[in-house]
Amino acid sequence: MDIVVAGGHGQVARRLLGLLAERGDRARGLIRNPEHAADLEAIGAEPVLCDLEGEEDIAPFVEGADAVVFAAGAGPGSGPARKQTMDLGGAVKLIEGAKENGTARYVMVSSMGANHPERSSGQMRPYIEAKAEADRRLAESGLDWTIVRPGGLTDEPGTGRIRVGTDIGSGQVPRDDVAATLVAVLDVDATIGESFDLLSGDQPIDEAVRTL
Repeated sequence: MDIVVAGGHGQVARRLLGLLAERGDRARGLIRNPEHAADLEAIGAEPVLCDLEGEEDIAPFVEGADAVVFAAGAGPGSGPARKQTMDLGGAVKLIEGAKENGTARYVMVSSMGANHPERSSGQMRPYIEAKAEADRRLAESGLDWTIVRPGGLTDEPGTGRIRVGTDIGSGQVPRDDVAATLVAVLDVDATIGESFDLLSGDQPIDEAVRTL
């Protein structure tokens, strides 16, 4: 498959791109900083220079893709305005780019809590609200979408075992296991039209994804 990952230099994205390249997929990562290109090339991925916030039309950057994954984000140090332009605006631009190219498959890396934005508060609220709106726009896009909402991300080694579902409580999950779950989602058509929370658990990733 030919898969384009937005936010290509992010920690989850790089793990995902590495897994895809390792198994022989064409793995393209959208990056804003040309200095990050070598990091993607080192894991077998193709860097594509594309500023999601600066470009009006990103369709040319995803041309030919079989699937796209939105793994970009404004980051924890950014204010509410960037949450709107990146976490929401970037996701919408990728939706439009995918539709323009006839790329039906779209996987969203969302956030736990985005299915209940009214429960968020404080500094997290602008982020959760932006993710919730991005998820809503994707669900209404007509694309073959899947929305993955991980819990707190850690750099612990992946276990290959997860827990998935809706309102499964709170917790954490290694970035390794998030990336592996995204690969499994791309492989399983039954995940189309599904949205779910993702935490560390006891069920093997492939098995968990197939039970959605």
